[in-house]
Amino acid sequence: MTDIINQLAGLDGTEFVALRERRSDAVTNAQISFQALLEPENPGEFTYAERYAVAAFITGISQADRAAQFYLDLLADEFDDALVATVQGAIAAGTTTGPFRDGNFTVFDASSALGPRLAAAFDFAHLLTFHPKDASPAAVGHLDVAGWSADEIVSLSQLISFLAFQQRVVHGMQVLAGAAPQLVSPQASQEHASQAVANPSWEATENILIPEVVKPAKFVNHSLGWEPWVPAMAKADLTDEHIDALIKPERADMPYFRLLARDPQALKARTLTDLDIFYNTEGGLARAERELAATVASRFNGCEYCASVHQARAKEEGGDAAAIDRLLDEGITVDLGSSLWSAIRDAAVALTATPFAFNDENVTALREAGLDDLSIIDVINSSAFFNWANRLMLTLGEPNVPKRFR
Repeated sequence: MTDIINQLAGLDGTEFVALRERRSDAVTNAQISFQALLEPENPGEFTYAERYAVAAFITGISQADRAAQFYLDLLADEFDDALVATVQGAIAAGTTTGPFRDGNFTVFDASSALGPRLAAAFDFAHLLTFHPKDASPAAVGHLDVAGWSADEIVSLSQLISFLAFQQRVVHGMQVLAGAAPQLVSPQASQEHASQAVANPSWEATENILIPEVVKPAKFVNHSLGWEPWVPAMAKADLTDEHIDALIKPERADMPYFRLLARDPQALKARTLTDLDIFYNTEGGLARAERELAATVASRFNGCEYCASVHQARAKEEGGDAAAIDRLLDEGITVDLGSSLWSAIRDAAVALTATPFAFNDENVTALREAGLDDLSIIDVINSSAFFNWANRLMLTLGEPNVPKRFR
């Protein structure tokens, strides 16, 4: 079966295919994630047309032209030209560069040819793609009003977040292989600006949870809790398939994993991708440095929960605790104390900001800091994966400071 990431990055026939395969579970399960989210055997009410349309929209507005054409072709193969034209129009209206925060929400007319479900999905996709930190219970309520069920909201969030990962791996590998495309400035900036609103007037609905939490006032170097906005599955309702998807049975006690278990195939593939990226230590980047990339991406995206988890893991693996605390306290521009950590930080920031910011200079800096190509692939994978993880954490719930730390 054709590997989609290799295909989109143009890696077939190069030595980089074999290098990616050094993380074989990650490669295999990224492909399974594509199948689970784009072409599941039983798509339910979240139709193939909607899945292909969302994928084409996200890659199109992100200016990943090769990927956008790939997903538009999938859409055209199965559905009529009118839908393809409608999606192309939405791409033209939504194309921009990110990230940005505090407003500038792009919204689409529910009475247009998109219809209310797809218009709401595109609103949500634009939010998660360019400013996930601005997500809220109201944004999830907007999907609920448009007819998206709890299961479908989880699958849609997984799809959007997976594509953030896929695009970053594709672009990172293109740069590493010396074949990166040139980014063209958006041509529809005026059209996009006319679609932007400071307040989209979305509201949380009765189906959306508003948990009582104490939000962290800053990035912290201790553990945090997390509470969902979309109801998690009850532990008693978990089937053998759900338990299998959790990988670790103790995760049945965690609301986050019981929520993602609403789409068990996507959850299992995502978890196995994660484990190989971070725990496969057959050559390549040291564990502390992989966790550093995860922490940097989380710090940049504003995900306090993920940053709290992975700063601790970086320290446990022997990382410079003082440098990590400076990163949490002062931000991504802080002095990390070594050329290696600075190069990893710069690469993770570039891939997170918009994958096209990652360039030959980042690869050169990583190589000059002593990394071989497998290690650079680990930097790309680790950074890209947390653009998947952060989007789920930021848009399906919120962190909570445990009582012992208040």
